[in-house]
Amino acid sequence: MEAQNGFLSAPKSNYNRLTKSSYQRLGPDKNLTRSSLQTFASPPAIVVAECHSERSPCLPSASEGIVCLKLLEEPYTQEEFEDLCFSFGIELDDVTTEKAIIRKEKHLDEEVDEDEEVIYKIEVPANRYDLLCLEGLAQALRIFSGKQEIPTYSLSNISKESMLKMHVKPETSLIRPYIVCAVLRGLTLDKSRYNSFIDLQDKLHQNICRRRTLVAIGTHDLDTLKGPFTYEALPPSSINFVPLKQEKNFRADELMQFYKSDLKLKKFLHIIEDSPVFPVIYDSNRTVLSLPPIINGAHSAITLETKNVFIECTATDLTKAKIVLNTMVTMFSEYCKNKFIIEPVEVISSDGSSSIYPDLSVYDMEVSLSFITGAIGISLEADEVTDLLNRMQLRATQSVSGQDQCKIVVSVPPTRSDVLHPCDVMEDVSIGYGFNNLKDKAIEGNNNGSRRIGASLTLLSLNELSDLMREEVAMIGFTEVLTFILCSHKENFSMLNRADDKSTAVIIGNPRSSDFEAVRTSLMAGMLKTVAQNKDHPKPIKIFEVGDIALLDNAKDVGARNRRQLAALYCGANAGFELIHGLVDRVMEKNGVPSVSPGDSTAYYIERSDEPEFLSGRQASIIHKGNHIGTFGIVHPEVLNNFDIPDPCSFVELNIESFL
Repeated sequence: MEAQNGFLSAPKSNYNRLTKSSYQRLGPDKNLTRSSLQTFASPPAIVVAECHSERSPCLPSASEGIVCLKLLEEPYTQEEFEDLCFSFGIELDDVTTEKAIIRKEKHLDEEVDEDEEVIYKIEVPANRYDLLCLEGLAQALRIFSGKQEIPTYSLSNISKESMLKMHVKPETSLIRPYIVCAVLRGLTLDKSRYNSFIDLQDKLHQNICRRRTLVAIGTHDLDTLKGPFTYEALPPSSINFVPLKQEKNFRADELMQFYKSDLKLKKFLHIIEDSPVFPVIYDSNRTVLSLPPIINGAHSAITLETKNVFIECTATDLTKAKIVLNTMVTMFSEYCKNKFIIEPVEVISSDGSSSIYPDLSVYDMEVSLSFITGAIGISLEADEVTDLLNRMQLRATQSVSGQDQCKIVVSVPPTRSDVLHPCDVMEDVSIGYGFNNLKDKAIEGNNNGSRRIGASLTLLSLNELSDLMREEVAMIGFTEVLTFILCSHKENFSMLNRADDKSTAVIIGNPRSSDFEAVRTSLMAGMLKTVAQNKDHPKPIKIFEVGDIALLDNAKDVGARNRRQLAALYCGANAGFELIHGLVDRVMEKNGVPSVSPGDSTAYYIERSDEPEFLSGRQASIIHKGNHIGTFGIVHPEVLNNFDIPDPCSFVELNIESFL
């Protein structure tokens, strides 16, 4: 949660809804017994499970739209199910009915003609793509409950010569350069599995695929096609095919006009409609499989009788394409004749190089036991940690380094693309252990011997220092604000009288708003905007912020680094240099840094500076152990005028990481 102009603003919710038309029957005792689900598309992050409310259990039927899966292998009351979800790190957000949802969405007062089906809304983490369908959610809960082993996903044992081939033409680099493919053989579908399969695509399109701009998924009945396949980019006037759910043949440029009135597809047209070439996939008979990222061809449409499914993902981001493909095949390979076995496809690039997809390899991450237990703040043996990780779908074993330091080797499966760092492993151990089982403990403060109560989770040193500084500055009388990390290029530079040297700021590609063109390189612009929006507030205005900025850094693997800053601003008629100087002295004193004479590198001192955002002769640099860590002074009148602030302001900003 962040704030614009100093006011807290909750981010818009992302919803991913999943309806569960099921045999979860809620009798008078509300026992949750058997489950199944049918999915439909809507924005990401909330999973909606739906069950019938009847007095007696019901045997599975073959009714259309129903799929019967054992979510849990024993009855659960609603309260027990809610506790299980919380223990796993997800949340039963709401229990409602289909009728209530429709009345709310349509703002109706009268009754609507819908079934009184109970709907469970389950909130899942945004980076857990494996939990976006019942197949993944049910499997995760079964493994967490100890009712199922972690599955092993593998590629079918076929020679490279026998694999289906996808040939990529060089022209695709002009619009959508990457494609990855796979085959699910011997798939058994019914109506609900089919719906779940299609709806998972929609959820992924809304989430990681960023509304198909980064990745677009196409699924096809392989038995209607003939390989090898080609991925091409052609002028729209030369592409002709019958699109999905249509009977008429369209040219690709005609299709763009046709879909401008389609409520679902018109929002994707902008991705390619202005391009001189459109991406298109053909089989060896020149049958069009799809026109990504818009529509599939009708010829290869999947039905309930489909047994072999060809999946292709075209993309502008290869890493995300691999994640999306892995999610699709791992979630539904359990319905294949040979469970959890996926047939690979060879993708041959225009330069002759080739790759085999999907990449289901498991990579190992080594994490020290001391890091895990120290960060959580509890004492655990290595075998306890490995057991907890196994419950979280991460195979783990114990190893010992040359220094006899215990290490945990974690095997990260293709379903867990969210595990990137030892911190992710530590988080899963925390979830498996149970946040409710973490006890509070007293933490010794270093301010006048005070004690404060905190969770047993151990704070990272930077966060702990940040909290102590926030507390100290607040006690002096300043009010904390939270401002956006993103800002406009103008606010970051010209409005602060700064020039962009192209070597400092991280610039956002294709920003959706001119207000979010760059990552801030200073906290100053956000705080001045806060004052500008509150200039009618009684003076003085005393605000501060502790937050991160981002700076370009070629030494980092991502080309940039974060830096934690403390900034404070005093706005009022008496906003003098000495007021903000006093705050600097107080911050230094609380960090145990004495003031020394200029040139002494043992502590800190100030010296004259010449920064354009401050008034000349009324500003100073803060030097700590020989390094420049910040600047303070009277804000330049031109800068105040740029932000429409009529009152004088004094300001300080310094790097608090220098105290670690």
